[in-house]
Amino acid sequence: MSKKSVAAPNTPYFTPAQKPSAGTALSESPPTLFKPIRIRDAEFQNRIWVAPMCMYSADNGKLTDYHLVHLGGLAFRGASLTIIEATSVLPNGRITPQDAGLWEDAQIAPIKKVADYVHSQGQKLGIQLAHAGRKASTSAPWLSKVRGKAVLATEDDGGWPKNVMGPSAIPWSTEGYAIPREMTLEDIADVIQAFKESAQRSVVAGIDVIEIHGAHGYLISSFLSAISNQRTDEYGGTFENRTRLLIDIIKAVRAVIPESMPLLVRVSATEWMNFAPEQWDVESTIRLAKLLPALGVDLLDVSSGGNNEAQRIEMHNHFQVGIAGQIRDALRADKITNLLIGAVGLITEAEYARDIVESKTPSMSGDCVEIEDEQDIKTKADIVLVARQFLREPEWVFRVAFRLGIDVQWPVQYGRAEFQKGSRI
Repeated sequence: MSKKSVAAPNTPYFTPAQKPSAGTALSESPPTLFKPIRIRDAEFQNRIWVAPMCMYSADNGKLTDYHLVHLGGLAFRGASLTIIEATSVLPNGRITPQDAGLWEDAQIAPIKKVADYVHSQGQKLGIQLAHAGRKASTSAPWLSKVRGKAVLATEDDGGWPKNVMGPSAIPWSTEGYAIPREMTLEDIADVIQAFKESAQRSVVAGIDVIEIHGAHGYLISSFLSAISNQRTDEYGGTFENRTRLLIDIIKAVRAVIPESMPLLVRVSATEWMNFAPEQWDVESTIRLAKLLPALGVDLLDVSSGGNNEAQRIEMHNHFQVGIAGQIRDALRADKITNLLIGAVGLITEAEYARDIVESKTPSMSGDCVEIEDEQDIKTKADIVLVARQFLREPEWVFRVAFRLGIDVQWPVQYGRAEFQKGSRI
């Protein structure tokens, strides 16, 4: 037997090969959460993905070694896909001056550095392409004196409050946000082109999966809603017109990325504005979802809210996962099976993550997380996307496996540190 450690292939430095990849189930007949899933030519060893999380730590749009450590550390610990935070396709599309960007070729190399490392660990890297629209030119959240309150980034702060734009000249809020200018058709064409070019740069950078950010009140999301979009041209008014920007962007991106590359779309499935006459709601999202497979979209990432400060979110442990399940059920009822669903939001416990992607009768044991709105557990989504829990517990994939009694592969360097039987995890 050779005593020489095998190097990871196609890596510009030595690091041991991880075969199988960390997070791969070694137990026989694991739950669906730890079964592989294939999307186009990409195979993922489990159903746990790291959702994009803004870090507000980029340098003129360029990722830094901070991102290498942050993203690489999560990928190293068994998530089958780690998605880079909202990455702006234009300078004025950043949420803050310190957001990631991919509007120029100089921003490719830092992303490729992260991709090379993630690939050396046998894992996959995604990117969320975005434009902040009317929520652009704010400051990093830790600069606010009140949690959850935005602070406008002025020119002195490196911001661009006079170049913030949206579908209509309606600010997200009168406090902490710029008044956007209504976009011209030329502006819209520039944004579509920018998404296209950023997608091309993503491919060059070695990205495996692209997600288009159409949620949380950013540019695409604000076009979808009749509350924030009061245009009277072909990009406003009817459902077909309000979804036109997203559809145009999807077509532009899909046309320039490999056929083998998965394409995701994140949406806010409801604005949580039930008291408003024309809100974007779950039924609107279902209508949109039915159009996506023909456009080459492989997965709908179901989030909610963020488009209006007057939103009334009905927060509970199932508030978004239940919506994902509604959408998935509606698609299946119409025999649409070629659009996967991703669930995100308050997914913190192993048993809950397991039950989201698996049909089963709930256990009566104390270990099972209660679901508030139904008696039987059935598949709500095909993938769970987890964000803040990974900040609390970067090794969350291993903790979930341990809680569920599943033996999974750890990184070879950490193999001696697996959780011990009987440990309270």
